[in-house]
Amino acid sequence: MNVALRRAAFPKGVLFDLDGTLADSAHDLLAAVNAMRAAQAIAPMPLDAFRPHVSRGARAMLRAAFPDLDDAAREARVPALLDQYQRHIGHHAGVFEGVEAMLAALEAAGTPWGIVTNKPEYLARDLLPHLGWSTRCAVLLGGDTLPVRKPDPLPLQVAAERMGLAPGDCVYVGDDARDIEAARAAGMPSVVALWGYRQAGDDPLGWGGDCMVEHPGDLADPARWPVR
Repeated sequence: MNVALRRAAFPKGVLFDLDGTLADSAHDLLAAVNAMRAAQAIAPMPLDAFRPHVSRGARAMLRAAFPDLDDAAREARVPALLDQYQRHIGHHAGVFEGVEAMLAALEAAGTPWGIVTNKPEYLARDLLPHLGWSTRCAVLLGGDTLPVRKPDPLPLQVAAERMGLAPGDCVYVGDDARDIEAARAAGMPSVVALWGYRQAGDDPLGWGGDCMVEHPGDLADPARWPVR
C-alpha cells in the first residue's frame, strides 16, 4: 500500500482496537487474574509482568498467570477468567492519555469512529459505559461477533460497511501485529499504536503498518494520519 503523511483532513472513518489502543484495561484484567490465583493460594501477579500480555487475549494472559499448566488446563479456565473480568470491568480501567483529545478532534471534524476488538462483544459493550463511549462509538465488533476474528480482515471490512464506508476510506489503529495484518488484508491503511501493550521482542517496524505513532494525542492532528 502506497501511503504518505500528507492528509489535510481526517480520514472518512476510523476504527480502533480496544485494549492497549483506546482503553488501558490492564488493571481490571490483572484483578481478574489475581482473583483466580488467590483462589489457589498463589501470590498476586505484578502489573509489570502481566501488562505486556494483555493485547494477546485471554489465553496469553492465562499462559502468563499460570505457566505451569498445560494448554488444555488453561483452555478450561478461559470461562472463569471472562467471568472474573466481567465482575471487575470498569473498576480500574481508563483511557490512555491523549485518547480523549484524539476522539474529540475526530468528532469535531464529523469523522465517525468505531471499535474492532478480539475481546468478546458483550465484554466490550460492558466496558463502553465506564468510558463514556456508549453513544459515541459508531460501530463495535467483538471477537465473537463474526465467525472469524483478527487477523482475518472480515471484521474490519464489516465494520467499515456498517459505517457506510469502503475499507480503503477508513484507517485502523492498533497495538498488535494482528491488527496491522488484518488492516493490510482488508485494504485499509493502518497506524501502529506504540503506546500499547507490547511484549519483549516485538518489532513494530516489521509489522508493515503505514505509520507509527508514539502518543494518542498526536492523532488529534489530521496531518499525522496515513493517506493513499
